[in-house]
Amino acid sequence: MSSNAFADLGASRAVVSALAERGIDSAFPVQQLVVPDALAGQDVLVKSPTGSGKTLAFGVPLVDLIEAEDPRPSALVLVPTRELAGQIVEELRPLAQARALSIAAVYGGAGIEKQAKLARRAHILVATPGRLEDLMARRAVDLSRTRILILDEADRMLDMGFRPPVDRIVSKLPKKRQTLFFSATLDAEVNRVAQAYTHGARVHEHAAPREQRADVRHRFVAVSGDSKIDALVRELRDDERGLTLVFVRTKRGADRLVKRLRGHDLEVLAMHGDKSQAQREKALARFGSGSVDTLIATDVASRGIDVDDITHVINFDAPGDRDAYVHRVGRTGRAGKTGVGVTFVAPDQAHDIGRIASSLSLQSEFAESGLSTGPVSSGRSSGGRSSNRRSSNGRSGRPSTNGHGGGGRTYSASPSSGRGRRRSPARSGGGR
Repeated sequence: MSSNAFADLGASRAVVSALAERGIDSAFPVQQLVVPDALAGQDVLVKSPTGSGKTLAFGVPLVDLIEAEDPRPSALVLVPTRELAGQIVEELRPLAQARALSIAAVYGGAGIEKQAKLARRAHILVATPGRLEDLMARRAVDLSRTRILILDEADRMLDMGFRPPVDRIVSKLPKKRQTLFFSATLDAEVNRVAQAYTHGARVHEHAAPREQRADVRHRFVAVSGDSKIDALVRELRDDERGLTLVFVRTKRGADRLVKRLRGHDLEVLAMHGDKSQAQREKALARFGSGSVDTLIATDVASRGIDVDDITHVINFDAPGDRDAYVHRVGRTGRAGKTGVGVTFVAPDQAHDIGRIASSLSLQSEFAESGLSTGPVSSGRSSGGRSSNRRSSNGRSGRPSTNGHGGGGRTYSASPSSGRGRRRSPARSGGGR
């Protein structure tokens, strides 16, 4: 595909330039399918796995379909989790700014007054259903002139019990609107909801390609606020590790961590959205060549990393959900090599991370950390214990054995994007 692929799909010059600034010059398959239809104003119904590039598939046409003088919000993006809301805003903000548009995320667990102010100014509002209903009740958000609706990871929203609030929210939108519906599955219930929300939709199915399996050893390390840096320093001083990718939640957190690690005489680099394209390219080149063996990255920035020789992934900040865990740890154990995934877990995170581990059949690995998934005691000591078993960091269903004995479990990791996708040996394709 040519370097101006998004321009060929119909994206504006401003959007193409903003993408190029981030080193994005070609479209993923799902983007090639969706962008032209969305720009033409059609409803679309898309079945595509997490990590396939759906955000830009709807984000590129979205920012080109809205003008700065349009009502606010002109577009609503409904998502199941606060983590996904933040990731979407971080990924789309440069495109929105290139078109003089404002974008904001609203979700529970954050100050509602500040979010209300941001929501009133946003052309594009990314929201979880519960917080959006709170803001609508306060009259901070009016959807009567919102003409584009996007439902991202719709199957997860249904799984989490959001159907009633989503129905209420959709009922407040104009009947004459454009709807883009994205889901990893189109099972009976999901398909019924999709048909109810869309009209004459173009249907696109993008299956993940068959990919090499990865062999990853998972460890969960109990930490406290005081011991977290020390635990990371110990991991980075392990003589057996090679290239190591360390995940943090925020861009500011990445920069702070670089400074603290350099204070321990460790040479590390950061990669995130506030770095210039030249800085990101230089950091990635040094990391890929091995001249610097530790890279600190946010989830969104890591999507530009295509390195096969990463031996360790360390979740310094714990992932927000199962898909985030899979996406992160799927960066190691590629090209037929063995990898290590390490997740730091504070006592107040034990319940949520324990659930992620359980959903991936990593209960025994998590149990070896010594953490409890029950009520957290304020006097609990982290102890710095960790699990140390080989297992799987897949997506849904139960893991498969790798066929080499020893109970090792496997998942597949994309050679091009590093996004982990689980599958059983008997299944022929990717998927959720």
